[in-house]
Amino acid sequence: MDELTTPENLDPAVLKLFEKHSKDLEAAFQIHLSIRGTKLMFSGPKVNRNRFRDYVEKLFSTSRESGGVTRREFELSLNMAQTGRLDSLEKEMLTPVSLRLNGREVFPRTLNQKRYLEAMRDNTLTFGIGPAGTGKTYLAIAAALERLFARDVDRIVLTRPVVEAGEKLGFLPGDIQQKVNPYFRPLYDALYDLIGFDKTADLIDREIIEIAPLAYMRGRTINNAFVILDEGQNTLSSQMKMFLTRFGANSRVVITADISQIDLADPRKSGIFRAIKILNQIQGIRITTLTARDVVRHPLVRRIIDAYDQTNSQ
Repeated sequence: MDELTTPENLDPAVLKLFEKHSKDLEAAFQIHLSIRGTKLMFSGPKVNRNRFRDYVEKLFSTSRESGGVTRREFELSLNMAQTGRLDSLEKEMLTPVSLRLNGREVFPRTLNQKRYLEAMRDNTLTFGIGPAGTGKTYLAIAAALERLFARDVDRIVLTRPVVEAGEKLGFLPGDIQQKVNPYFRPLYDALYDLIGFDKTADLIDREIIEIAPLAYMRGRTINNAFVILDEGQNTLSSQMKMFLTRFGANSRVVITADISQIDLADPRKSGIFRAIKILNQIQGIRITTLTARDVVRHPLVRRIIDAYDQTNSQ
C-alpha cells in the first residue's frame, strides 16, 4: 500500500473533497483508497497507483499556486481523470472559465463543458452536440444572460422546432403562445433556475427575451442578439439553412443538438448532420462534442446513456 501525506498548508476543504468523492476516485483510478488523518492510503496495480499519485501531486501543486481548490475545480479534475486527460490538469485548472450573472457564478463541471463555454466566448457560431443532461441548453442560456447583463447584446432569442417527441399530443387549447409553450418548457426551466421567475417574466414581457418556434424565424434578420436554437437535431436541412442565415450584426449563435434523440419521422433527414459536415472548417464556427462523461444530472443518467450506447453499437 502506498501513502501520500498532504502538505501542511493544504486547505482542509481539499481533504474533505477527497473523503466525499473517495468512491469516484476509486472508480476512476481502479484503486482502493482510505484517508487517515492527513494521509492518503491507496492500493492497487502499480500503474494505477502511479496515475493516482501523479493526479494528487498535480492537484496539490495547483492548490498551492491558486490558493486552494474549490468543489467545482475538484469535480473538473475528477472528470479529467475519468476521461484520461491528466496531462493538462494543471493548465486547465489554472485557467478557469465561469459565467457571472448578477453576483452568481456558473461553472463548468467537466472539461468538455469548459471547452463549450470557451467556444461560445470565442466564436460567432457554436454547436453543442451531446446527449441529455450534459448542460448544452443550460450553459448556452447562462452564456446568453451573461452577455445580456453585460450589455454586449440587446436581447436573447430562444427557438426550437416544434416536433412531438414520439407521441401525438392532439389539439391543445388556448392561443398560439399557449399551444407552443409546452415545447419550450426546458428553456423556461433554465431561465427560472438562473434568474428566477419574476426576472424571467419581466424580460419576456419587455421582449428582451423572445421564445418562439423555429418557423417564426423565417424572413427575419436578428441583430445585436444572442440566438439559441435548441433541439437542433429536429430540424430538416432546409430549416437549418434558414436559421443559419437569420443572424445579423453583433449577434452570437448557439445550436444545441442530441443526435441520439431525433424525433423526425426519418432521422436521416436531420439537418444537423449536413450542417456539421459542411461548416466544421469555417473560421468563427466551433463544434463542441459532449459525451456521457459530461452528464451532470443524477449519476444514474450517465449509466443509462452508456447502456443504451452499448446496446446500439452491438
